[in-house]
Amino acid sequence: MKICAITMVYLDHWALTQWYGHYVRHLGAENLFIVAHGADPMVSKLCPRANILTVPRDRLDGFDNLRDNILNGFQARLGAVYDWVIRTDADELVCLDPDIHPSFADLLASQQADAVFALGLNVVERRGDPRIGAGKPALPRRPAVSFSGHYSKAWAARNGMALARHGIALPPARVAAYPFTVPSGVYLAHLKYASRKALTVANAHRREIASGPGKALPGSAWAKPKLTARKFYASFEALPEAPWEEAETLAMAQIGTDPYRDLKKGLLRAQNIRPENRTILPERIRSF
Repeated sequence: MKICAITMVYLDHWALTQWYGHYVRHLGAENLFIVAHGADPMVSKLCPRANILTVPRDRLDGFDNLRDNILNGFQARLGAVYDWVIRTDADELVCLDPDIHPSFADLLASQQADAVFALGLNVVERRGDPRIGAGKPALPRRPAVSFSGHYSKAWAARNGMALARHGIALPPARVAAYPFTVPSGVYLAHLKYASRKALTVANAHRREIASGPGKALPGSAWAKPKLTARKFYASFEALPEAPWEEAETLAMAQIGTDPYRDLKKGLLRAQNIRPENRTILPERIRSF
């Protein structure tokens, strides 16, 4: 089975090193494709053996739709060569429970649908957590997480399936009956809050985009990133802590069983359910 991974990035160098380090171990550098949304010579330095495509950054109107359109087109063409295409943002790592799925190939070989979802996890830096050294993976050093409906995204596709708005885009007539596939032991680790230092750097860039010229740009989370971060960290600390097995069972029951189906727009995605607790991600998954 041939599997590749793609992402789109601009200036988020810390997250990109995490993405590259994670997927190069599981898929090999020759199967990694990075779309640089604007010229950035650091991409090739940080990801020296990946395949890099640079696209212009002179128009940002409809920011999210623009990026989806670019990536869906590229993803469809990769599908002529690969059996499955893994697609995440640069700050998202799909991790498997190795006790259930030894590899991406083992997991994807058993799938019937043309798209796979994962339970989303916000990975969080807490006071006293160790520093993440240059070039070191974040997950082994960041055990604290909370489940997230918002980040329970579609992350792998085949046969031309298009991803959109954290889910999959379908002809409206197919949405009601299309399978919502969330295999057990599959997690999308969102690293935005895993490094306060990297977040400070990335937030300056997010604020610049959201306040720039153009229509349909990212909303308040990017326009006021410091406030968003403060609220997130405070709400995370206020959550009660639950054992992993309890938190995961609850998350699967809430997020993995009853998706949002937009029969008019042709969209299938997870419900945006907020966490009821925080938990500790098992070491075997952090080290996957």
